[in-house]
Amino acid sequence: MEREQVLNAMKEAGKPISAGDVAKLTGLDRKVVDKVFTALKKEGAIVSPVRCKWEPAEK
Repeated sequence: MEREQVLNAMKEAGKPISAGDVAKLTGLDRKVVDKVFTALKKEGAIVSPVRCKWEPAEK
C-alpha cells in the first residue's frame, strides 16, 4: 500500500523529487518513505537522475 502511494506521488509529480517531498504529498511519515525508498532502490524501481532526487525507473 505505502509502496504504491510513494510511486503514484512520484509519477504525479512528473519530475524527480526528494523523499521529503514524497512525504508531504502522501502524508506518510518520513521514516516510512525512507524505508520504501530503500526497498525501491534495491529493486531498481526508482532512479536518481539528480542528486537526492528520485523518479520511477523507465520500464
